[in-house]
Amino acid sequence: MDTTRNTVLEAWMAEHGYSSNSLADSVNSALERLTGRPGGLDGSSVRAWKAGRVTWPKSATRKALADVSGLPAVALGFVPRGRPSPTPASPQQEDPDMKRRTLVGGLAAAAAVAAAAPGTAAPRRIGMSDVDRLNKRFAEIIANDHRHGGQLGIEQRAAALTDEALNLQNAGSATQRVRSSLYASAAAFRSSAMWAAIDGRRYDVAKAHMREAQALAEMSGDQAIKFRIWSHAGTMYRHMGRPADAFAANDVARNLHLTRRDPLFASLGLARQGAIHGAGQDRTGTRRAFEQAQEAMLRADPADYRPVWMLAFYDQAELDSLALSAYLALGAYPTAEYHAHRCLSALRPHMVRSRAIATTRLAHAQLAQGAADAATATAMKVPADAATQHARVTRMLQEFGAALRATAPGSSTVQTWTEHTASWRMAA
Repeated sequence: MDTTRNTVLEAWMAEHGYSSNSLADSVNSALERLTGRPGGLDGSSVRAWKAGRVTWPKSATRKALADVSGLPAVALGFVPRGRPSPTPASPQQEDPDMKRRTLVGGLAAAAAVAAAAPGTAAPRRIGMSDVDRLNKRFAEIIANDHRHGGQLGIEQRAAALTDEALNLQNAGSATQRVRSSLYASAAAFRSSAMWAAIDGRRYDVAKAHMREAQALAEMSGDQAIKFRIWSHAGTMYRHMGRPADAFAANDVARNLHLTRRDPLFASLGLARQGAIHGAGQDRTGTRRAFEQAQEAMLRADPADYRPVWMLAFYDQAELDSLALSAYLALGAYPTAEYHAHRCLSALRPHMVRSRAIATTRLAHAQLAQGAADAATATAMKVPADAATQHARVTRMLQEFGAALRATAPGSSTVQTWTEHTASWRMAA
């Protein structure tokens, strides 16, 4: 079949930095916003458009493509059914559409010249380079969170960067792709502010961040950031002792189609479900969820693209950390200790906050098994700054001290612990 390449679409994609795959992903996201169902396009669909094998996509696809590009389908070189593909017109038979396009093009060129004239400021063009700059700032927030965690300063910086991303929306013109990416960046920053508040046990503030993050994520259409926000919400409700709400929030994350496409996201959702089962004293549900989480992790392709926040924290060590939390809550102390040692042996160096939490939980598991000396030695390994400045760690260590005094009242071990915690307070 003779086909005519859609050179207009090819030129637009080249100008705006789209590959066939990235355009398919953007149109799929726009389709989901329009219809409530994920689109099924892939790179081969877009290549069929460019090659002219598909000259008039379905109506929903055309609307989604218009949302992404800001242009109607005909302006991107598509030809409605029943209308012949444009061919060069002879001098005697000039195509009216061609004449109109020439006129419009001439007017656009004249406008461009006028905009470039001295004394006339052209509106700023917001592009993916602006998004990339924000993403670098986001990586810094993630790194600070893993080192310190829960700090009010991290929450405030993340919230300020949310505003910076949103201000860019009004700073100039941009394609739909850029605008969606800016909303995704704003949602990512707000979700980091939310997580810092959760980690610092500032739950009312965390819920306010959550509501704004959810709204921004919806405007972005970004599945990964939606997953992060709802998964964080599940963790927040678990820490608050509200397992029913925790399950409901985590299920929103687990039911996103992203988890069917990427086993690593499925694994994280299942591992956090296992932690909620543990908090709810469901032994069977806990064991099943962690078995499924492990299987999904083993299926995941390490080479697949994933956002920086996911790459920075979710691995085998984090899966074992969540299992440690679950089995500690269940009172299955030997199993909790097993996962604690696995977690600590696999933690990457930048996971300072996670190491402090896992070490404290290990001390609890050892103490519950009657090993007061070993437990105290473990707890004393927690760095002073984490012990005094991280709300979750501070509370768990206070609970450890109370349990130690109840287990071995008046012992030299209790005296050692008391002197050690006094040194922390002095250092602070």
